[in-house]
Parts: sequence; structure tokens; C-alpha cells
Amino acid sequence: MSPDPSDRRDADREWDAGELGCGKLLVELRFRLEGMAPGQELKLIAFDAGARADIPAWCRMTGHTLMTQQHPVYRIRRKES
Repeated sequence: MSPDPSDRRDADREWDAGELGCGKLLVELRFRLEGMAPGQELKLIAFDAGARADIPAWCRMTGHTLMTQQHPVYRIRRKES
């Protein structure tokens, strides 16, 4: 996925995960999204090289929507239920 230039709306929350690796990154991401309302969006900044594959796969597995992906920035919409 690539950023949609027409999407200028700010995310509801932002999290800079820095260099967190896959395991810790995905566990923390889960908790952060659980604390958000359905449909809200999180802007995630993750510099770990594995994030390019891990975040899209995690979103597919959990039902959250990966709105944009341009490493190291990812925009995720929390699933509805």
C-alpha cells in the first residue's frame, strides 16, 4: 500500500515505536489499538526492518485495516468489533 495523497486527515493517535523488534512491537501495537474506539486510526512509526512484512501480515490476521504503508510510517484503522 502507498499513501493516498488525498488523505490529509490527522490520525486519532500516533505512536513512535522506534527500533522495537517484531515481538514487542506487535504486542504493544495490540494493546494500543485495544485502547482505541472502533474506526479510529493510529499512525505508527516503526524503524525495525521486519515491520515492512510484519505489520501488514498482523493487520490481515487481526482484522485491522492497514490504510497506508510507507516505511517507517504505517497508518492502521482499528477494526469495528
